[in-house]
Amino acid sequence: MTLPEPMPDRACRIRVGTSGYSYTEWMEAGFYPPGTPGGKMLPYYAGIFSVTELNYTWYQIPKAESIARMCEAAGPEFMFAAKLTRTMTHEIDPDGWPGQVGRFRDGIAPLVQERRLAAILVQLPPFFDRCEKNRRYLAALLDRLRPLPVAVEFRHKSWATEKVYEGLAARGAALAAVDAPQLPDLFPPTDVVTSPEFFYIRFHGRNAAGWRSGNMQNQFDYDYTEPELKQWIKARILSMSLRAKRGFIFFNNHVRAQAPANARTMIDLLCSAGLEVETPGGGRHTG
Repeated sequence: MTLPEPMPDRACRIRVGTSGYSYTEWMEAGFYPPGTPGGKMLPYYAGIFSVTELNYTWYQIPKAESIARMCEAAGPEFMFAAKLTRTMTHEIDPDGWPGQVGRFRDGIAPLVQERRLAAILVQLPPFFDRCEKNRRYLAALLDRLRPLPVAVEFRHKSWATEKVYEGLAARGAALAAVDAPQLPDLFPPTDVVTSPEFFYIRFHGRNAAGWRSGNMQNQFDYDYTEPELKQWIKARILSMSLRAKRGFIFFNNHVRAQAPANARTMIDLLCSAGLEVETPGGGRHTG
């Protein structure tokens, strides 16, 4: 299986958002108006961004009723990426995971039915290295998730091989490119695209001191500079956009609302670079 070839005549449509949106500290930081109740955060967010990653689905398998309500609150053009629940990535039940996949699929059914599922994010932990047992599990998991759009985020560098990329391509899964601190054993930044349907990028921040602190406030406390984001566009995103029909970019540096601020900057920079960005209400903008 070969990786996707460049498609210079096809415009890649890109959506930019954040990893989660329901943070009370974003009111203090000025993103949400003071006093915004939790139930009003998604509609406000959806007026600024066209996509989000659902974090809560990592903690618990979602219910279709809750997902349907979120769809209604966000508006008809808004899209969601859903993080696969931790019992299928971090705390794997060797006997129960197939049934959990089925329940997860049932829970996100409204997103599938309304064609508003950006992707299922399979976020794998740093200790999930490329051994035979893990290779077999990941292959079986991806087969269970087909034909839904799936992005796989590796945290261990042992997965950074052509054979892995070709395996993802064979199953129609996208490799999640990441920006994170350059620490030993972490998966490196890349511009590899394994699905012609979409590319997927996550910006975690570069807080090397806080990354392994065990404290999420420290781990994801980072504010990207404009030159850093411009470098990502020049070095990776421009080439990635030539090899996929769509692109999804998420900022996970949620501390003090740095994520939405950086996401807004990224949208402006992508437009200035001549790329097509989908904004709320179905709008499309280029430089």
